[in-house]
Amino acid sequence: MSHNTFGHLFRVTTWGESHGPAIGAVIDGCPPGVALDLAALQADCDRRKPGQSRFVTQRREEDMVEVLSGVFEDDGTDGLRTTGTPISLMIRNTDQRSKDYGEIRDKFRPGHADYTYDAKYGIRDYRGGGRSSARETAARVAAGAVAKQVLNALVPGGVTIRAALVQIGREAIDRLNWDWSEVGRNPFFSPDPDSVARFEAYLDGIRKAGSSIGAILEVVAEGVPAGWGAPLYGKLDQDIASALMSINAVKGVEIGAGFESAELTGEENADEIRMGNDGPIFQSNNAGGILGGISSGQPIVARLVVKPTSSILTPRKTIDRTGHDTDLITKGRHDPCVGIRAVPVVEAMTAITLVDHALRHRGQTGR
Repeated sequence: MSHNTFGHLFRVTTWGESHGPAIGAVIDGCPPGVALDLAALQADCDRRKPGQSRFVTQRREEDMVEVLSGVFEDDGTDGLRTTGTPISLMIRNTDQRSKDYGEIRDKFRPGHADYTYDAKYGIRDYRGGGRSSARETAARVAAGAVAKQVLNALVPGGVTIRAALVQIGREAIDRLNWDWSEVGRNPFFSPDPDSVARFEAYLDGIRKAGSSIGAILEVVAEGVPAGWGAPLYGKLDQDIASALMSINAVKGVEIGAGFESAELTGEENADEIRMGNDGPIFQSNNAGGILGGISSGQPIVARLVVKPTSSILTPRKTIDRTGHDTDLITKGRHDPCVGIRAVPVVEAMTAITLVDHALRHRGQTGR
């Protein structure tokens, strides 16, 4: 299997399967001398790990990250720093229950990658989907945690990347109540405190029915300087969209006003500019912080939609590997809404993309 690497100068390769002994990532191209805070790295991974509420899979994984290479501690006086060599990260799988998937080893789950993996490779790992499982995203979060720290080392004042869940099914937040501090205070990563009770009631019904539901997430990156990205085939929004689309179950991405731009006039859509004491001041941000594929210095804003997980208890029509019609019920431990734990994954992929563009920009312009 090829295409397990993302990025150009800051390259992340993930490895491992859902029910294998471990998963992990190798980061190639990390600049040397960057202070690496392992506690902060682990904290990001803890936000994604399963079993933290009744609204996510009850698989119990500690997701402890082991750093195997690419860092050095000089007599403990200056902390841990990157060496510029590949950073290898490993997370051991400790709570696999492969027997849960025995009944589907020769059946294809509708809506899942079972059929397409088998069609392409002639073999598939039926134990949780193998490489197609969202378990792989734990390695992305670990790599993204490193990327966040590199960004803060490269950019004066740092770059802040925050994601939130803004809609589950038909239940959406009230944007007038948006408060970033609320994201870490509830199991839904919601910025609207009034949405929590509604999300709980709604998702409890979905969960008890053995079904699943989709979600919409939003990510905002602040502190990105103007100038990152390159026309025509290295656009920043192009690469952010690609990064977010690579996340399991994501079926759509928009930047700034996105699809709502179709309803705007030219006057409404244009982000007018005035000169301020410290540089240009934009009157709006329909462009989502990116113009012509290059960052404008405004907050970068993207939204994405995550489909419902296909692993549900309702019988569904499918076929088996011999081509016969059959029915299927998926047992085991699954997220009723995969969008919840996708929040730290979205931050990670955004961070990895921004670091890659920061290094590409520096390589081309020298700054």
